Amino acid sequence: MLIHLNSDLFIRRFRKMTADLTDESLFPIAILIDELRNEEMQTRLASIRKLTTIALALGPERTRTELVPFLTDTIYDEDEVLREMAKQLADFVPLVGGPEYVHCLLPPLEGLASAEETVVRDKAVETLRTLAPSFSPKDLETHFLPLIKRLATGDWFTSRTSACGLFSVIYRQSSTAVRAELRRAFKQLCTDDTPMVRRAAANRLGELARCLDLDALRSDLLPLLPPLSQQDDQDSVRLLGVNASVDFAEVLPTEDVLTHIIPLIRGAAEDKSWRVRYQLADHITDLQAAVKPQLAGQHLVDVYQILLKDPEGEVRAAAAGKLKKFASSLAPDIRESVIMKTLLPIIREMVGETNLQVKTALAGVMMALAPLLGKENTLEHLLPLLLIQLKDENPDVRLNIISNLECVNQIMGITQLSQSLLPAIVELASDTKWRVRLAIIEYMPLLASQLGLQCFNERLTNLCLGWLVDDVYAVREAAVTNLRKLMDQFGVDWASSQIIPREYLSALSASRGLDCK
Repeated sequence: MLIHLNSDLFIRRFRKMTADLTDESLFPIAILIDELRNEEMQTRLASIRKLTTIALALGPERTRTELVPFLTDTIYDEDEVLREMAKQLADFVPLVGGPEYVHCLLPPLEGLASAEETVVRDKAVETLRTLAPSFSPKDLETHFLPLIKRLATGDWFTSRTSACGLFSVIYRQSSTAVRAELRRAFKQLCTDDTPMVRRAAANRLGELARCLDLDALRSDLLPLLPPLSQQDDQDSVRLLGVNASVDFAEVLPTEDVLTHIIPLIRGAAEDKSWRVRYQLADHITDLQAAVKPQLAGQHLVDVYQILLKDPEGEVRAAAAGKLKKFASSLAPDIRESVIMKTLLPIIREMVGETNLQVKTALAGVMMALAPLLGKENTLEHLLPLLLIQLKDENPDVRLNIISNLECVNQIMGITQLSQSLLPAIVELASDTKWRVRLAIIEYMPLLASQLGLQCFNERLTNLCLGWLVDDVYAVREAAVTNLRKLMDQFGVDWASSQIIPREYLSALSASRGLDCK
């Protein structure tokens, strides 16, 4: 990292730490320290994992004056070892003497936060964020703020990316003058020449926005959002602007959301990069929750409609996966109208999709519309689509529909259930895919409670017995569990009259080579 293990400085640091460890009880600690310079990486890693043990044995003063400088100045190692060091330092506050001395941990972490390997930097930033609350306001300004400045103005992009993650953890505890300084420094990072730095800044922009008062947010941070989310030439930066837009929408007044955020969202829905559109589809319900229901109904329904019709299958699938949450979060006074007039026509088209990812995602959530639409609309508009998907050639589509049939059953009467849905369920009970058969089995107790004893005996009891001799063990096991649940529901008399006699006859027939059905 900074100085090689064989350097003179390393030797001096090492000898200083081990010189006073003459007590026999401290020999294991001396060995651990010695292993910090072992040629085997795994040995060094094991010793680094015991850093807290070493520090505890050395005591707070020697940890501050010897161990921490040793780690700062002399460790040059593999990424895995450096990452572990950054992790261990998060627990060092009591080991260096408490919050009063926590600033002594900043030098090694600053070096780690500038490392070339991302996992090392990320862990160092995570530890710095963990340690920040231990600083007094004075120490934050004296020690932590200069560290952020050095990282933010470093020659290498690695240090500047790390700096982006540290602004929010000290902002609220800082003075007015320091806050202004932090905002200026963060603005510089948002306009950095290096895409990696802008990406890191965009990733932390929303987090920092939550820390600012409204005036500072409007004047200093809000103007940074359009360049990052719409104008940046890197889609990896623009897609993170979508995330930041959600945070801004949560903290800005409605008029600002309407003026500044909604246009950015519309732009993201039509971005030339499918990755940006995918990010918006994945966060559309977060955005919906961030704004007032009236605003969502007026502006986000159109955006969601665009995403459902996106030319890229991955985007349509992501949008379809949010259907349940998006529809249920609509304002009650417009919910049914939006579903019937806007969403359902698109869903009809999507049911006939050739893209498997889209069909599977839709099948997993479409049935959740039933309670929102009511009985009449479900039977007329939703049930036909359900039956189409129950017969889809792909087992994952069938499986997702089966797993969500409960939503439909809640509003269907026994007549509609037995006439419309039951034939499809009976057909799927012998599906060639065992996972589909398994899903049907798990659905049986619920179906039994709705069909009643007589209808169940007439239509489904034989199916339940047939699963007991299925070729797949998991199906047979589930069939036994299913019968136990049915017996709890229908009673012992039902099992005595319907299950045991048939199973006895089946076993007797098998032993005599007869076919008695």
